[in-house]
Amino acid sequence: MPYYTIGGYLSYLLYMLPAYLIVLFVQLRLKSVVSKYSAVQVKSGMTGEESARLVASRGGAAGISVVPVSGQLTDNFNPSNNTISLSTPVYGVRSVTAVGVAAHEAGHAVQYAEDYGPAKLRSATVKICNIGSRLSLPLIFIGMISSIEALIYAGIICFSAVVFFQLVTLPVEFNASRRAVAILGQSGTLTDEELKGVRKVLNAAAMTYVGALAQSVFQIMYYLSRVRRK
Repeated sequence: MPYYTIGGYLSYLLYMLPAYLIVLFVQLRLKSVVSKYSAVQVKSGMTGEESARLVASRGGAAGISVVPVSGQLTDNFNPSNNTISLSTPVYGVRSVTAVGVAAHEAGHAVQYAEDYGPAKLRSATVKICNIGSRLSLPLIFIGMISSIEALIYAGIICFSAVVFFQLVTLPVEFNASRRAVAILGQSGTLTDEELKGVRKVLNAAAMTYVGALAQSVFQIMYYLSRVRRK
């Protein structure tokens, strides 16, 4: 049954169910861990801002600016201007979650300072990924309703750019977290329990990227299965 009918849509949802369950699990796990450790204040009184500066400095990332940014989940490192932006729940907050999230973003700064290959590759593929993301679904949809396989395959190829980007992102995110935890541990600013909490927060956050990749892989598998049925 064609993808654009109700039956086809239900078939799509059923096919994607395992991926959706994975995404749901990692999101619930992240929410639970973040909530738990947002309520735990670090004994040293270190804020998210101070955590980011400490990790960047000890990791050899010179000339890094740490600035506040509005919103939630807006924390990021911009390699073009060497700026770590920390959201309101992180910048001046002294919780284990805030310290961990800030340290993670500083871990990205350290990656660029050391010319970490996967991080450079991810930055280089951002534009290609964005183009592929915008073109893929329209091409696939038009190809399916018009029964033109070439368009479907073109859409799948475009969507593969998204999957490649997500695949490259995994080692970048896990590596940034490992750097952050290692530097925080060496600094002696956190207790063993606090450091354990930071590790749990960052691992839970990293697993969301695994979930996103799983969802994209299932999507490609579904589209390929639709073409083979024709």
